[in-house]
Amino acid sequence: MPDDIFSALADPTRRSILEMLADCEELPASQIHDQFQVSPQAISQHLKVLLKAKLILVEKRAQQRIYRINTDKMIEFEDWSRSMRQRWGRRLDTFETVMKAEMEKNDKFQKDPEES
Repeated sequence: MPDDIFSALADPTRRSILEMLADCEELPASQIHDQFQVSPQAISQHLKVLLKAKLILVEKRAQQRIYRINTDKMIEFEDWSRSMRQRWGRRLDTFETVMKAEMEKNDKFQKDPEES
């Protein structure tokens, strides 16, 4: 069973469950199951994957299991994602600078090849 966040998020059903939990503060397992046309056991497996990845939390109340998003883990993932976007942004900015310089050199060469 995948235990990392990317494997957990790779499945569209699990992403849908997270979206449902983002819209509601918390939901009982039965209400989550009711939103899908697969067996409750299949949804339970998806919930286990999300729990193992620490994306959701569960609380037992009487006979129910109540699920909610683990906001700490989501913030951690968002921070990592923002850091990656910034790193790639810097790389793309550097690439753009190099490409502009090369295009300017090329334009100059095409205008007056004897000066180059």
